[in-house]
Amino acid sequence: MGLFGSLFGKGIDAHMEEARATEGAVVLDVRTPEEFYERHIEGAQSFPLAGIQSVLTRIPRRDTPLFVYCLSGARSAQACRVLDQLGYSAVTDMGGITRWSGAIVQGRK
Repeated sequence: MGLFGSLFGKGIDAHMEEARATEGAVVLDVRTPEEFYERHIEGAQSFPLAGIQSVLTRIPRRDTPLFVYCLSGARSAQACRVLDQLGYSAVTDMGGITRWSGAIVQGRK
């Protein structure tokens, strides 16, 4: 796993692999709608941090596996705290998309 992996846990690539293998998992991109449109991981849903409470109506089952990312990891950490407070029991902070090595969906201008 290497030095950084042992210090910081799994990276976003490993978390995405886990998300794709987890039945019913939802990947949440908590960046702004503009950032999401510009580039995001395929299959991710846009849930901006500023309105993260909308998850209650869009994903009512609190046991749904949620995998959360942002740009650098700061907003995803905040979102995970809020999701935990809202009662979601299977929340994973994947960190930032800047460390993602897979394909990216890019918006059109």
